[in-house]
Amino acid sequence: MQEYYELLGLTETATDEEITARYEELREKYKEERWLDGEAGNEAARNLTKLETAYREIMTSRKERKENTQGQNTFEEISALLKEDKIAQAQTLLDECNERTAEWHYLQAVVFYKKNWTNDSKKQLEIAMEMDPDNVKYRNAYGKMNAKNDYEKQSAGQTQNPYANSAPLDDNQMGGNACSNCLSCCYTYLCVDCLFSLCCGCR
Repeated sequence: MQEYYELLGLTETATDEEITARYEELREKYKEERWLDGEAGNEAARNLTKLETAYREIMTSRKERKENTQGQNTFEEISALLKEDKIAQAQTLLDECNERTAEWHYLQAVVFYKKNWTNDSKKQLEIAMEMDPDNVKYRNAYGKMNAKNDYEKQSAGQTQNPYANSAPLDDNQMGGNACSNCLSCCYTYLCVDCLFSLCCGCR
């Protein structure tokens, strides 16, 4: 990319306006010189082609960088809203995003989780992990959510059949199993809640 800037006689710190102005100046120069006789005209024609390529590549790169920066800033804003439980505002910003990256799907999973839409949240996490399989944050969130779901299924089964696989009578009377289950439940929910509320802005 540096050679393109050098062709324009500018540095990478130049503004878009400066780049465009320099491009237009050189374009007019080479357009006139390409009608010169001999090698001078040929050289001007080649320079004109190089100039067009340089300007196109520079402006395309700058546009992509600007869009990526704006997207990252948006995700940070969404994360801040989610930490404040401003779910509706966070969803509005998510809907306005043009590109749906792995981080977008993760943040959508957080929104669904906060709405208690566990299955939808899980699906969004799976998409995020598929797009970015090395992301530890996504894998941890998915693991904690599965642990929470497994506990809920186990608790539901015990509620439907309270006598199934019952512990010895004295343990139940002393509240041993109930306390243990309560601690397990609280720990699992706390892990998932902390992961979603504190880490949703991390990269």
